Parts: sequence; structure tokens; C-alpha cells
Amino acid sequence: MGGGAIGLWQVVRFLHVAGAVLWVGGQLALSLVVLPLARRVLGEEERGRFAARVGRRFGMLTGAVFLPVQLGSGWAMAWHKGVTWASLGEPGYGRVLAAKLGLFGVVMLTAVVHGWAHAKGRPELARALAVGSLVGSLGVVLLATALPAT
Repeated sequence: MGGGAIGLWQVVRFLHVAGAVLWVGGQLALSLVVLPLARRVLGEEERGRFAARVGRRFGMLTGAVFLPVQLGSGWAMAWHKGVTWASLGEPGYGRVLAAKLGLFGVVMLTAVVHGWAHAKGRPELARALAVGSLVGSLGVVLLATALPAT
């Protein structure tokens, strides 16, 4: 494509970045705006129902939109760049990508356990896991910034 044209791989990368923005931005918005406000204006029972509904909606969007977009676009970019299982152990790009993928897996597992803890009425554990998931997500974004554009 000519200078300035947007090609397929720019669109794929855009989808990957937009998915990350929605996931991490959603976590930040919930943690810093929505849930603190709910704690101030809703009664305990109403707040619990609200938080559960918000969590279910965010979880459904994660499973239906975020994960498929992230996994599909991430796989496509890795394929385009020629990443192999062996190259994930190589210094530089491979190891950074491997760390990003590993941390992403931990974040997703933490998010699943957070949903379980919330459903089982373990609010302290759920909150700790939510914070862990958010911190891990920010770590994934930090590692992503170390990877060159594909």
C-alpha cells in the first residue's frame, strides 16, 4: 500500500490495542469511578446486587468480545511476525512477548477466580483479586509497549 494508507496489519494491531484499552480502561473505570460511587450512594444490599450485575456484564463482554479479539488479533500478529514457540525463548522480542503472554494468562485466571470469589460471597478475596487483575493488566500493557509494531 502507498504512503499513509492503512493496511490490514494496522487494522489488526488497532483491534488488539482497542481491545486492551477497553479491558484495562473498563477495570480502571469500575475501580476508580463506578464502584466507589456505588459505595457512597447505594445501600449495602443494593450495592451488592449492582456490583454483581456490573461484574456479570463486564465478564460477558470479556468472554464474548474482548478475549476473542485479543486472542485472534494477537495470534495473527504473532503469525505475521513469524513468532514460533522456540522464538519465545530468545532474548529481546521473544522473551518480552512470552512474559506478556504469561502475565496475560495469570490476569485472565485471576479474573475468573475473582468472579468465583464474588459469587461465593467472599468480598475481601474478590477485591484483592480485582486489584491483582488490574495491576497485572497494567503490567501486560507495559510489556506490550516494549514490543515493536507489526
